Amino acid sequence: MVWVPLRTTRTDRRAPLRAPPTRCTTMSLEWLMDWSWSLDGLRDFIATGIQSFRDCDATALAAVACLLVLFMWYCYHVGREQPRAYATVNALMQSAEANGVQNGYVYCHSPECVRCTHHDGLNQKLYHNLQEYAKRYSWSGMGRIHKGIREQGRYLNSRPSIQKPEVFFLPDLPTMPYFSRDAQKHDVELLERNFQTILCEFETLYKAFSNCSLPQGWKMNSTPSGEWFTFYLVNQGMCVPRNCRRCPRTYRLLGSLRTCIGNNVFGNACISVLSPGTVIAEHYGPTNIRIRCHLGLKTPSNCELVVGGEPQCWAEGRCLLFDDSFLHTAFHEGPPEEGPRVVFMVDLWHPNVAAAERQALDFIFAPGR
Repeated sequence: MVWVPLRTTRTDRRAPLRAPPTRCTTMSLEWLMDWSWSLDGLRDFIATGIQSFRDCDATALAAVACLLVLFMWYCYHVGREQPRAYATVNALMQSAEANGVQNGYVYCHSPECVRCTHHDGLNQKLYHNLQEYAKRYSWSGMGRIHKGIREQGRYLNSRPSIQKPEVFFLPDLPTMPYFSRDAQKHDVELLERNFQTILCEFETLYKAFSNCSLPQGWKMNSTPSGEWFTFYLVNQGMCVPRNCRRCPRTYRLLGSLRTCIGNNVFGNACISVLSPGTVIAEHYGPTNIRIRCHLGLKTPSNCELVVGGEPQCWAEGRCLLFDDSFLHTAFHEGPPEEGPRVVFMVDLWHPNVAAAERQALDFIFAPGR
């Protein structure tokens, strides 16, 4: 009841200047009074909270502080990593025409591509990449890579004609044209268990050939005779998003392989199709740090792979491992009614390349480096 006279006094004092207070003015004053009481309540609430923190012991406060720090770290980590992966996929899709995508396959036009260009400065560039890696991580375990880069020219020029990798040779690796299934047992067994899954996705893709000569996503390779088609999920260490979406289960399977090369230019995964009467010219692969795995999907008669002069035949549902840095060729001389020879091809690490070397090689030969 004390505030009523004050209100009257203020009204009288203002009378010469302003009209008597209206209903709106009265409501505004009452609202301001209520707001001031709300501020007092908020101030009491804050004071009570501070006092409760003071009453807590140091252990509880430390636990709360640790949880807060972990939450802030998690927010920072998610905010930093997630957009980068999203941008990478979108960059591949949005710049398709600019980078020369034809039928869903990325053709390389860069003069700096380590797989497509041979120039005098390549070894210097590789050594610079190795030095950068060692500064960030360690020189430990880099002996063979250092030796290989330092003497790369001599290795490539002095290799016997049976094995001549075109880009990079890692010294002191066991050399043989074919590897046993036990060389990468886990990945071989995983691929063979999923044979039907990969075959079904291939058959869905291959139906498009009845509608046009070269469906979207397929690449035709040059051959002395016949036709050789490939459908890449991973090409030179980079996924082809449009193709991966058409083979989702096969693409997810790649993520379960322990030794799949997916982060450097020597890593590929594709479906390879040879029509009857096709011969692939003899050629060398780019490096000896990998072994190439062929999972047979369709294997007609009179189809052979010849590596280092040794012939082998594919078998449906079985993996064939070989070193493609050896001189190799393939042919399909079966009758037309038996259809094409089809394999799922994926590049795996050579079993004698150590984990530290794999990490360094992924850095040195990263796509676009």
